[in-house]
Amino acid sequence: MRKRITLLVSLVLLLGTPATAQAVPEPAPAKDGDQILVTGRRGELSNWRMAETSHLVVVSNGAESELIRIARNLERLHFLLAGLLGQSDTVDYKVKLRITLIGDAAQFQAMDLRASRWQQGPFAEEFQSLRYYDPREDGAVLATTRIDQKIVLEQGVSMEVVSGILRSNPQIQNLSPPTPVSGFGASALEGLSNTSDLANGVNEQAFSLPADYLLYSSYAQHFLTSYFPAAYPRWYVDGFGQMFATLETRGNTVLEYGRAPIGTSATLARFADYPLKRVLDGSYLGEKPSNTHWTPTHAWLLTHFLFFSDKRRPQLNRYLLAYANGATPEEAAAAFGDLDELARELRRYYRGKKPFEQIKYPAERSEEPFARRLTKSEAAFVSGRLELGSRVELAGVSSSADRWLARLRDDAARYPAEPEAQLLLSEAECRSGNAAECLSAAERTLVLRPQESAALAWKGMALTQLAAGRPEAERQSMLRSAQSAIGAANKADTNAVLPLLAYYRLMSAQNAQAPSLAVDALAGALARVPNAPATRVALGAELVARDADGEARRTLMPVAFGPWISPEQAKARELLKRAQP
Repeated sequence: MRKRITLLVSLVLLLGTPATAQAVPEPAPAKDGDQILVTGRRGELSNWRMAETSHLVVVSNGAESELIRIARNLERLHFLLAGLLGQSDTVDYKVKLRITLIGDAAQFQAMDLRASRWQQGPFAEEFQSLRYYDPREDGAVLATTRIDQKIVLEQGVSMEVVSGILRSNPQIQNLSPPTPVSGFGASALEGLSNTSDLANGVNEQAFSLPADYLLYSSYAQHFLTSYFPAAYPRWYVDGFGQMFATLETRGNTVLEYGRAPIGTSATLARFADYPLKRVLDGSYLGEKPSNTHWTPTHAWLLTHFLFFSDKRRPQLNRYLLAYANGATPEEAAAAFGDLDELARELRRYYRGKKPFEQIKYPAERSEEPFARRLTKSEAAFVSGRLELGSRVELAGVSSSADRWLARLRDDAARYPAEPEAQLLLSEAECRSGNAAECLSAAERTLVLRPQESAALAWKGMALTQLAAGRPEAERQSMLRSAQSAIGAANKADTNAVLPLLAYYRLMSAQNAQAPSLAVDALAGALARVPNAPATRVALGAELVARDADGEARRTLMPVAFGPWISPEQAKARELLKRAQP
């Protein structure tokens, strides 16, 4: 057991936090008008449940006890990461991560969730995990299954066929799995010869990957990119997540992390001899999953070794810092020195016993999640909120996206008294450029919830969109109404992100250059959702326009050269060319 590592390498990459946004100017008091009273019976309950803690919201159609366990452990993981990275005493205004747990693989795949701002690996196709992550501008969302995933390393032959072969050929005494690769090449991550952790069937090589692994590794990645946004190489973010995938809780006072994932030896035996140089220079990113031998276990092994090595950990610090400051992958990798020597140390490391760490957890800090069942009308839009991210970007371009929006309109019409239905529709319409429809849906939401901050914000954004191209007098009237709605949204929830974004867009629509207060609002939105690429690029553009090149570069680098490709990446790189180092 190693002594506790009190400072992890990511601490050196802490970037300056954008200035806290000022409150949006308060609008003039609204005139009294007719009030509509909506009454009705409480909605019938569904089999979906929601649990909420200080840093996350988890929605699941599984058992309540399992939901509470997951939410509690994720909150403990947050505590662990915050302590290791020096965030324990920091006041936290960040938007909670929303996690949705889908029943099984078939249900998950049927949703056809397309992550355009998150990628993994590329890992060997046997490790294409069922998860979806989207760092949206109003708060990141994560989805995965709540069922363990079977990883098949070697497909088996049906027992009927095997029996037939054995009966027809008495010389065959047994069937053995392929002999693991045992050779070692320079600058490569090699396999292990010990396959004792392989859960073998009679005629296949496979093991079960716990659903918790995906949740814990995903949350660790979210934490890193939210609290320490920087340009990271993807292998490091993958490996960082794997470091915490095997989180274990011992009673109410001990947290354990860093153990090898299930199937480590078998995976490295099956996918051996991956060139380390291809990882560090980034060329592995161009490989197809059907060709690559890079796996989550390889990412874990490399990261684990560098974290727990007293000799290599300072080099990892220098490597990450150089990468974050714009060095090429080859230039940053020079921090490790001779890669052949690094490979030899890795060889000795994975043949030996791996360290892990136990951390005392104060029992009084064990937060009990608040849990409740969703009504059927609420549950009807769980999938729609997830699908929104990948559908609206194709609205008006893809017939499937247009059909999705049409179905959402029909569903919202079937639940006219469900605020979440009207609110989701207003967002989908506004993001699709349908301002009039967005305004109507926002107004319907406000009938049901008169002080709903998000609905007021979408109303303001819809009016801003509608004002474009109108005669001047009508345009100014619409913009005043938009500002009134946005101001009310900010007043209703001063920590909400949408009113800040709406105010920035309103001011940008009226000025050649957004006023300082609007840029402050944009910076405040980024402070609450630091890994949102769209917000980061918008703020970067404002900083470039003001010749604040240093701040602009720090703002843009996580998008321009971060671990994940996004639709905003090209714009971020173009802006960086205008921001001198």
